[in-house]
Amino acid sequence: MINLVEIIFQSLEMIPDLCFITKADGEILNLNQIAIEKLNCKKEKVIGKKFSEILAPHSILTFEYEFHESLKIKKNTKLEGRIQTADEKIIALKLILSRLDFSEKEKYILIYGHDITEERQREIDLLRFYYVAENTVNPLQITDLSGKMIFVNPAFVEASGYSKEELIGKSPSIFGSNRHSPKFWDSVWNIISEGKVWSGDLENKKKDGSPFYTNLLISPILNDSKKVVGYFGIHRDLTEKKLLEKQLIHTQKMESIGALAAGVAHEVGNPLASISALVQIVQRQTEDSFTKEKLELVKKQVDRISKIIRDLVDFSRPSNYELKLTDLNENLKEAIEIVRVGKKAKNINFIEKFDSDLPPLPLVSDQMQQVFVNILINAVDAVAERKANSQSNFNGEISISTSWDLENVKIIFADNGIGIKEENFIKVFEPFFTTKKEGKGTGLGLWVSYGIIKSFQGDIKIESNLNRGSKFIVSLPN
Repeated sequence: MINLVEIIFQSLEMIPDLCFITKADGEILNLNQIAIEKLNCKKEKVIGKKFSEILAPHSILTFEYEFHESLKIKKNTKLEGRIQTADEKIIALKLILSRLDFSEKEKYILIYGHDITEERQREIDLLRFYYVAENTVNPLQITDLSGKMIFVNPAFVEASGYSKEELIGKSPSIFGSNRHSPKFWDSVWNIISEGKVWSGDLENKKKDGSPFYTNLLISPILNDSKKVVGYFGIHRDLTEKKLLEKQLIHTQKMESIGALAAGVAHEVGNPLASISALVQIVQRQTEDSFTKEKLELVKKQVDRISKIIRDLVDFSRPSNYELKLTDLNENLKEAIEIVRVGKKAKNINFIEKFDSDLPPLPLVSDQMQQVFVNILINAVDAVAERKANSQSNFNGEISISTSWDLENVKIIFADNGIGIKEENFIKVFEPFFTTKKEGKGTGLGLWVSYGIIKSFQGDIKIESNLNRGSKFIVSLPN
């Protein structure tokens, strides 16, 4: 009967998969050449062994259960198992067990094994990629050959502002900003269609219309035949970098203006002083009421120009004041008292939330008080404007709080005033920029404040929403 088994087995030598014949107790009677090559050992080393002896330990129990089941019923049994080669490599197999009956007493099992090691490794690699893609902070997308998105990760969803359902099946142009010409995109498609990688900086547009700056790398996805079957895009968020670049340009511009201010103030200040003196002389000598009235108007305008010049000089020249340890809480209380007596601040509630453990800082007290007064005056004006535009009972509030950590002391001024448009966040620190009506402000208060805070290596940031209020956050190194 063994000869019959061998004859049957010889017909399996041409099969390009592993084949074994075992007895009912699992002892290996024969195996084909493919199995010998996969196991990387001589044939005589395997024959006589139990099949479970060549299995990886975690596959033994499942195999033995299915093996005994296949002996009970004459039906093919399918399972997955892993065998261990002579050099201790693991091969994943899709196994089929078939019972061979040659008599009532003699039963054999044909074990057919298809190598799925590479297939399982690809699945593991895919799971690893999926885990990385789902958890990376970089926005990722995969598109088909037509450019339609077939995969986006959570970071891409968050960055774009669209839901996953809104993105899948759509072209990436859904969040295009129209800042890049059709010729630009034709060039990109020509490169990636040839199987080459493209990389460049883009300005996209989120669902809410806000800009989204990224460095995008597009890599073609190739199949086994090296044909392009899709495209993989990975974005690196440049929004914060662009914001920092704008702030740097703004700082450089402020420094240039500061250098120019001293010269301008000198050139304008001297002739202005002469005009003021002449106006006062004429005022004392004339008795004409009309002339006196007009000269008073001229004097007021001269005084206004003089104040602007003083602010320019204060900003541009190095401070001669001596640094002293300053109690910012006391400094703020004094600034609040100065502002509180103004007519506009009469019905505004000032809320003080001061950290009593705030450390004293080496500052120029008068300069810091000037900063606080400037910010508070702007807050009062913003609250007053909203109150004037409000149809209902509106309670104006300005909250001033202090806090600190190991790195910085923070002073936060929060009001429920008219608010500031986002595009004006940086402009408010530029000289002569103001949203107030003509004659109501010089536009130099926040510019001077910005310069003072920067001179102490600090920073001022703005958070604001129209008709909901603004928040000025002053940070000073601790």
